Amino acid sequence: MKGMTKRLKTALATRGHTEALKSGAVKPRTFEFEFEEVPVIIKAFRRMVRSQDFDICELAMTTYLCSRAAGKPFTAIPVFPMRAFHHGAIVYNTKAGVRTPKDLEGKKVGVNRGYTVTTGLWARGVLQHEHGVDLRKVTWVLSGDEHVAEYRPPPNVVPIEPGATLEDWLKSGKIAAAIGVKVDSPDVEPLIPNATEAGFAALRERGLYPINHTVVVRNDVLDANPDLASDLFNAFADAKRAYVERLKAGQTEGADPIHSRVMETIGDPVPYGVEPNRKTLEAVVQFAVEQRILERPFSLESLFVPGTAALVA
Repeated sequence: MKGMTKRLKTALATRGHTEALKSGAVKPRTFEFEFEEVPVIIKAFRRMVRSQDFDICELAMTTYLCSRAAGKPFTAIPVFPMRAFHHGAIVYNTKAGVRTPKDLEGKKVGVNRGYTVTTGLWARGVLQHEHGVDLRKVTWVLSGDEHVAEYRPPPNVVPIEPGATLEDWLKSGKIAAAIGVKVDSPDVEPLIPNATEAGFAALRERGLYPINHTVVVRNDVLDANPDLASDLFNAFADAKRAYVERLKAGQTEGADPIHSRVMETIGDPVPYGVEPNRKTLEAVVQFAVEQRILERPFSLESLFVPGTAALVA
């Protein structure tokens, strides 16, 4: 094919449902993957946002929204390789005068890395929408910076003091709670009890199956290869189908432990496409606007490569 880019530099974490792409068992029609192994996939996110190091890259969902707002030259396809429930991501110091999530108002709460981290978005959404917390009345303390350097957080978001760690501050009670940190201390416990059950309740009752990551493609690569986006979507779909068939047969080796239970609840544990994920995607955009990560909402269709919003797998 004339002008076709044969090998595309790609960063993608290996999971049960992407393994067939990484091994070459499933191949795209119009190009070949050239995988660069990035052991901590988060490091690929920063490289993609700041210098577009990859042709195709897994990317955190909220980082993608910020990237779109900042005009970064890449676009997502509606493939979501990483999902998780986040009710268990919030831990608190039992001596900090917190009995319920609402008690976080007026206090300092740590957020691992940046304010725009997707786990933080979902955890704050849980606090606001399930527990009535006014997020503006919390001071959010960050341990790192944002992937999208242009992003400016609201005034109640502050960096931690140089040399300090969220873990130490949580143990000492200098912050009342934190999102996305692991602390071994008798005084630190999960804020929301039975977090896994709370996650499944939100899935059953509100249709929320939190998306953490999507997949983006550089715009110049898309422009040069008109069939690329649909081909890429279909390759992800084929790899996922093989994984789901294994799960249905009870083969759970290398599988995400939550997938079997999600399958019992909603059917497909790794749904791709806008329509099967509409409620969850609408929540991501809504939470991002409410939390002042986005100034204004995006329409869901505008977030994905033209022609891919209708694809479902």
